[in-house]
Amino acid sequence: MATVQGCDYPDRLLYDIDNQIWYEPLADGTVRVGFMPFAVSMMGEVLVFTPKRIGRDFEKHRSFATIEGGKWVGSARAAFAGAVIASNDALARNPELMMAEPFGAGWMLIVRPGDDDWRDGLATGATIAADLEAWIARAAYKDHAE
Repeated sequence: MATVQGCDYPDRLLYDIDNQIWYEPLADGTVRVGFMPFAVSMMGEVLVFTPKRIGRDFEKHRSFATIEGGKWVGSARAAFAGAVIASNDALARNPELMMAEPFGAGWMLIVRPGDDDWRDGLATGATIAADLEAWIARAAYKDHAE
């Protein structure tokens, strides 16, 4: 497990650093999705989580959920194309779960990837510390603040 800025990043997950999204492959071929702690900390208090409807397709680099925070309103953007299979009803009722347990109860969606190569371009747990630190150092997060 890597630690970056005081947060532990599990090795079992894959990470889209530019969009600050983590992906957890599940045994049935679906993927659990959530926001990374760095992004959540930049949002301020998470106020509203609005997922794309179950059964809806999404495109690569397009929104599959909207998040409203005290400091930021924006889209969770997918690293690959697919379809929404389930959303976290508990998160919709209690958006603060995203802050309290970003890798646990604060997950957003379960999706079915549209292609077998969905992992391409995602960072692994083994590289997350160096990759995320470099992303933070070059202030890439400012590109998503608007």
